[in-house]
Amino acid sequence: MSDEHTSQSRPALMVQLPQLPKAFWAFHDQYYRAYRRYAHLHLGDAHAAGELVHRVLMHLAMNWAHLMEEANPAASAWALLKETVAGELKLQGRQPAMPETAILQLVMRAVLESSRHEFEVIESALGLYPAIARLPERQFDVLVLRHVLGFSTDTTARIMGVTEATVRSHRHLARRKVAKELGIALDADCDDEE
Repeated sequence: MSDEHTSQSRPALMVQLPQLPKAFWAFHDQYYRAYRRYAHLHLGDAHAAGELVHRVLMHLAMNWAHLMEEANPAASAWALLKETVAGELKLQGRQPAMPETAILQLVMRAVLESSRHEFEVIESALGLYPAIARLPERQFDVLVLRHVLGFSTDTTARIMGVTEATVRSHRHLARRKVAKELGIALDADCDDEE
């Protein structure tokens, strides 16, 4: 047998990925859905959002030890997701699709819930989303995660890697700024709602 024939009959070597720690899979299970929903909101394309989140999570997996050395791993992972989404939008030369996808989500929720209040929210959404987009970054994230994607305060805090008190504070400030910009008055206890 010639060397040429022998080398062709050998099975190809498979690249072995390192065994990922259980902590990574717990992180993946906890954040994948939220990350994908956030990316979809901005990219306007569920498939592209899934691919982007997969790339982010694979990067985190391959750099897991480094991530675990960070002072706040959840906040670092969140920052990477946001940077990747922003980079993808810049690469495509476009703005986030948030107003369109967020309005679509509100319409779907309203149809499912058959709620008159939701339709009132949709009517005001055309002015609301540009006002939200002008908020400082953390206030923007809190409103998007809490009110557009519907996550609870504690889930929003975990996703962003901050405390629940920080989420409540950003929510309070953001709601006040948006209300002022839109010229609407807020109820005195509107920030007590969960």
